[in-house]
Amino acid sequence: MTPAIDVDQPRAVDHLDPKQFIIIKGAKVHNLKGIDVAIPRNKLVVLTGLSGSGKSSLAFDTLFAEGQRMYVESLSSYARQFLGRMEKPDVEYIKGVSPAIAIEQKVSTRNPRSTVGTSTEIYDYLKLLFARAGTTYSPVSGEEVRRDTITDVVNYIFSFEAGKRVLIMTPLIVHEGRTLDYELKILLQKGYTRVVIDGGPTGRQTVQVEELLEQEADRVNSLVNGASLELLIDRGTVQFDDAGQPDEDTQYRFSDSVQTAFNEGNAVCRVTITDRDNTVEASRVFSDKFELDGISFEEPSVNLFTFNNPYGACRRCDGFGKVLGIDPDLVIPDKNLSIFEGAIMPWRSEKMSQEFLKPLLKNGIRFDFPIHRPYKDLTSKEQKLLWTGNKYFDGLDQFFQFVESQTFKVQYRVMLSRYRGKTTCPECRGSRLRKDASYVKVSGASITDIVLMPITEAVQFFRNIELPTHQQQIANRILTEIQNRLDYMERVGLGYLTLNRLTNSLSGGEYQRIKLATSLGSALVGSMYILDEPSIGLHPRDTKRLVSVLETLRDLGNTVIVVEHEEEVMRAADQLIDIGPDAGTLGGELVFQGSFAQAVWSEGRGESEDVKNPLPYAHRSHTLDFLTGRETVPVPSFRRKSTNFIELKGARENNLKDVDVRFPLNTLTVVTGVSGSGKSTLIRKVLYPALLRQRGDAAEEAGKYAELTGSLDRIKAIEMIDQNPIGKSSRSNPVTYIKAYDYLRQVMAEQPVSKSRGYKPSHFSFNVDGGRCEVCQGEGEVKIEMQFMADIYLKCEGCDGRRFKQEVLEVTLRDKNISDILNLTVDEAIDFFRVADFKMADKLQPLQDVGLGYIGLGQSANTLSGGEAQRVKLASFLGKGNPKKGGTLFIFDEPTTGLHFHDIRKLLVAINALVDQGDSVIIIEHNMEVVKNADYIIDLGPEGGDTGGYVTFTGTPEAMVQLPQGENYTADYLRGKV
Repeated sequence: MTPAIDVDQPRAVDHLDPKQFIIIKGAKVHNLKGIDVAIPRNKLVVLTGLSGSGKSSLAFDTLFAEGQRMYVESLSSYARQFLGRMEKPDVEYIKGVSPAIAIEQKVSTRNPRSTVGTSTEIYDYLKLLFARAGTTYSPVSGEEVRRDTITDVVNYIFSFEAGKRVLIMTPLIVHEGRTLDYELKILLQKGYTRVVIDGGPTGRQTVQVEELLEQEADRVNSLVNGASLELLIDRGTVQFDDAGQPDEDTQYRFSDSVQTAFNEGNAVCRVTITDRDNTVEASRVFSDKFELDGISFEEPSVNLFTFNNPYGACRRCDGFGKVLGIDPDLVIPDKNLSIFEGAIMPWRSEKMSQEFLKPLLKNGIRFDFPIHRPYKDLTSKEQKLLWTGNKYFDGLDQFFQFVESQTFKVQYRVMLSRYRGKTTCPECRGSRLRKDASYVKVSGASITDIVLMPITEAVQFFRNIELPTHQQQIANRILTEIQNRLDYMERVGLGYLTLNRLTNSLSGGEYQRIKLATSLGSALVGSMYILDEPSIGLHPRDTKRLVSVLETLRDLGNTVIVVEHEEEVMRAADQLIDIGPDAGTLGGELVFQGSFAQAVWSEGRGESEDVKNPLPYAHRSHTLDFLTGRETVPVPSFRRKSTNFIELKGARENNLKDVDVRFPLNTLTVVTGVSGSGKSTLIRKVLYPALLRQRGDAAEEAGKYAELTGSLDRIKAIEMIDQNPIGKSSRSNPVTYIKAYDYLRQVMAEQPVSKSRGYKPSHFSFNVDGGRCEVCQGEGEVKIEMQFMADIYLKCEGCDGRRFKQEVLEVTLRDKNISDILNLTVDEAIDFFRVADFKMADKLQPLQDVGLGYIGLGQSANTLSGGEAQRVKLASFLGKGNPKKGGTLFIFDEPTTGLHFHDIRKLLVAINALVDQGDSVIIIEHNMEVVKNADYIIDLGPEGGDTGGYVTFTGTPEAMVQLPQGENYTADYLRGKV
């Protein structure tokens, strides 16, 4: 038992046992104020606090950095030579650090071949399962393909009664370059003496090889003309011993003879059973080849199911799953039209209509084809007929073959390019594997079927799997691993994904939960897991399942440290550590440590005794205030109503079920639903690209939908504010993104020292030569490439991490040079510029308004989390520089990522400011604090994956909570908030 930490006693960490606690003494990394923290081992510990209070500094930059440094210390001398320059976290000491594993939100792979299956190692086990326990079936007859073994042949022979005569034969093969005469001489030299001639003029007969060789060539040719020649390998009788078992000597003899027959006859052997009168009773051909129905199959092996290997990759798409082919959605763009109304776009021209469409319209009645029915209402068989055609008309496949044959003419090349697009490879169905890999099946399903199933379905498949006894013994251990990993994937809320989904198409939260499920599958013990907000992207319904996964990880014997703001996770924690009380320089202190029950008990006791802060800490906790209801995110006093709408009809991309959705303008609209219900597909894949294309802007291909109507003229600009990084360059930072740095460089260039030396604004840029440090190119750090390890970034020795040359740093504004100013946090910079330059303070104000007062002005963009990057983008629109103000549609993808309750209030103020100035806002969100502030809710569901994709509710939060209990997941969780 880990001893409890008494919340009423200030702790002296020096006297705690490192075997029971991870002890951090005097942590001063970034804004931490020399705090002492003791984290109990093998517990679920949640680190919380305001955004920028120092949680990540404690978890990642202190604990994980020390764990990583200690690991590197155990490596080779090559790796250790960098340790002298690799900075140790700024702490007095850390004791009891376990091997550290950090699971962050960043999607670290851009490999176009990496999938959910390969990332979680499930696919490796699937390959092994199909290679070891898979059964190959012929696509022609559906029969099992198997090679006959010597044991199979011998068992067949001994299935007959004793005394039956056995002839073991093999086809006589005349090898290339030899005559029959020459072949017979070689066989005679090998010791074979008889040949069976079957089907010639004399019927079936056994002839001595020597006799054939003695006869004239013409006589031999007439004898074998039209007959099959077989070499007689052995003759014998079926014999059993006194116990009724096959006679051992006879068994060995037949085994050797069958082996010889396979060797001589190119893996083919015939066994004929006769009675004593030489009347044939049975005859059967055995083959040692892996073939059936005239098709030779590949035997299952791991490489056959590996799409990263040329041997296993699909021949058509080279293992990418996509090909450049004819895109059906470009050929038939409007599915509401019938064939008669011109649904087929390339057949609308007069020439093509005459040649290809007219025969279909004229003869459609002959094969009962409904030419007046909308394309979307045709059966799949009727839709397929349009492509394949029949004897009455040429289908689209023949049409495009004709177009391809005419590509020497420019107009046909243009036409072909118009209908080409990246489509799912028809040969492998997007699974990336060669076609014959799908002939191998386990319990009736191929590996292609399994990787294309949603994980929820795959879980059910493996739960109910039934295998023959022999295969079950082989697959037992593999199945256990697959079932465990799939179960973990479902429990972390990813049941709607398929194993075939590309890793680089996942959100940060999804990728983090995949890494979490993989960690659970590897079943490490005694490690320290540090997770960065694993609940991102999860509906409250799914968060409970995530908590159970974290508890499983803890119960295995690991210390699980979670940086989190989600109330459900905090309530489940064994220990809650609150860092604060505020952000930036006002944070960095230990505000509370203890269990959730202790927190509520202490707060309740404080109220009853009328004590302002009953805890033994110097500051009040915003976290505890929100958890106990002392602080809340207010519900708006009224809901805005809109008279203008845009309407999206017939959305059917991914799992969307042909839905029609109305989006009100000039309001705050929130799109909700459980994970995988189709929210991101509806907004990011359909609505956003469709709106851009409507305006004539370049956009990626929009998802499938029928039409987009409504007050489209009122939208002057569309801005997607997502969690992608704000800049690809490591020199990109918040102050450059919001265009405030240009003004700052101008201010620095106007200082007296700059004027006397002729410095221009460009001297204060770290993107061009002039004033920047040339050793690190203005980065402030240099990259050291490590063998077999992640690269290490070390402070530049040329400028000591200050980015600029010494002479440029001599230019100061109120005693601060450009490097000092960039090292200020936004809050500190606003206070500084209120005195130094009021206009600069105004330019930085939006960053503070969206709750980013704690980030550094010059902080590298690639160190910002997804949520922080998103709020920097929001800040750039809150400034006074948006020319399309009042006519912009803003789309936010989970803006509360990384935000504490306290900061969500600030964010809502900023977002409402956009709506108040006439803009429209659509937010994809799970956080109930944001949902309750919506003017209009669009809820998708009811479940994720194939069972989702329907619109389950539209209206105000007040209308939503009136739904019956259990009918809508979002309504159930919103009920206590409105």
